[in-house]
Amino acid sequence: MKIAFVGKGGSGKTTLSSLFIRHLTANEAPVVAVDADINQHLGAALGLSDEEAAALPALGAHLPLIKDYLRGSNPRISSADAMIKTTPPGEGSRLLRVNEDNPVYDACARTVRLDDGEVRLMATGPFTESDLGVACYHSKVGAVELCLNHLVDGPDEYVVVDMTAGSDSFASGMFTRFDVTFLVAEPTRKGVSVYRQYKEYARDFGVSLKVVGNKVQGEDDLDFLRQEVGDDLLVTLGQSNWVRAMEKGRPPRFELLEADNRCALQTLQDAAEDSYENRDWERYTRQMVHFHLRNAESWGNAKTGVDLASQVDPAFILSEASAVPQPG
Repeated sequence: MKIAFVGKGGSGKTTLSSLFIRHLTANEAPVVAVDADINQHLGAALGLSDEEAAALPALGAHLPLIKDYLRGSNPRISSADAMIKTTPPGEGSRLLRVNEDNPVYDACARTVRLDDGEVRLMATGPFTESDLGVACYHSKVGAVELCLNHLVDGPDEYVVVDMTAGSDSFASGMFTRFDVTFLVAEPTRKGVSVYRQYKEYARDFGVSLKVVGNKVQGEDDLDFLRQEVGDDLLVTLGQSNWVRAMEKGRPPRFELLEADNRCALQTLQDAAEDSYENRDWERYTRQMVHFHLRNAESWGNAKTGVDLASQVDPAFILSEASAVPQPG
């Protein structure tokens, strides 16, 4: 299942992403973690040193390889250069699985050892000074969207994406790629303003949105969140000595995380599993095609010189049944 963490900057989104990833690996689930935030901190939150985090390969830097691999023998795609971030798979495309080895993971993923297992970590790469004035961060995230469009995940497999903060997540169709989106909100007016914005944008696309209250210190904070987000409030987390130690670079073993916070993480996992059970693969594919056609018309056709609508395979529905291994 595919899970996104979103929220305003400073809400604790990356910290909660990392805690959830640790929780899943402790439960022996295979996990691919993706740092798709403009500020790349997920590696450090998972215990990497600054040097190790900086050495993570950037997905954007390997976009030609990703496109060439995913294109496979799809006759509707003339070349890798004709693929854009929203290009959907079709007959002959290569699909990714969470728990497999493939050239994309070889080039773009690194294994991170945790207390109770390991996780594959991928990162878009940071937005650097050399990008200023000549590049858009969303072009870097495009590699993530392309991979998600071609990724077939099962009910016991997890893809956890730490998204860029705020409404920037809506710059493409990637916000529809998830079974559940956890919006991390502090009990403040600014904290819930991102929730309202996200709720409004996602309303027409059937996005499963759950609010995770963070840094909740008492009943007044809890009442505030209940009043502001209503039934979308899934669970809350309070202050954590374990997290404070982690942020100092000295995390205890994960099994020592406070019991209330461990229970909250299990609530997140239960909600993700419930959402996956309701996944409609046909609608999932239809939304993918919808955003591809929008991007093709607005900029993709002009950029590639190709009628990108012709890349859509009308008979193809992404599903577990479509994940037949391709040669090569």
